[in-house]
Amino acid sequence: MGYRLSKIYTRTGDKGETGLSSGRRVPKDHPRIEAIGEIDTLNSQLGLLIAELVEQQAACPGLSELIDVLTPCQHRLFDLGGELAMPEYQALEAAEVARLEAAIDQWNDELGPLENFILPGGSRLIAQAHICRSFARSAERRAQHLNAEEPLREIALAYLNRLSDLLFVAARLIGRRQSVNEVLWQAAPKA
Repeated sequence: MGYRLSKIYTRTGDKGETGLSSGRRVPKDHPRIEAIGEIDTLNSQLGLLIAELVEQQAACPGLSELIDVLTPCQHRLFDLGGELAMPEYQALEAAEVARLEAAIDQWNDELGPLENFILPGGSRLIAQAHICRSFARSAERRAQHLNAEEPLREIALAYLNRLSDLLFVAARLIGRRQSVNEVLWQAAPKA
């Protein structure tokens, strides 16, 4: 990549607008910027999850597989943010969605069917995976909102959808690998 930021602040956004690669200026609450921001938040939360998985890996070696599957997702999310900032830039490929689907299928085979609603808890790692999942859903909603105004590539939308599914299954797998029981939803008692 030839262009590097030599100056972090430019003051060009002080009045509530930001620039896209095309030179177009848009408000900072434009659906495109909102989608980029949600993807950035998801990527940051995913980074925290991966860091915590790495910290716990020595005590629970079964977590290394999750690290291997989730680490490339940070790079692909960065690519997706780049696609939204520079629509002429297309980095995501269908093979990446297929990679997520293969991991989901493999992990689901180990977990077995889900027989009840589960809550995001049981351990810090499980909860963090669910936080990532909820941010993935939020990013997907923002991307769909943008897609209604300015069509996006289908692969971008599919990637966010599959990533949220992967993170749900990852949360369950973390619990299994840590030998932590899932927190099952309980209906409110009837009065």
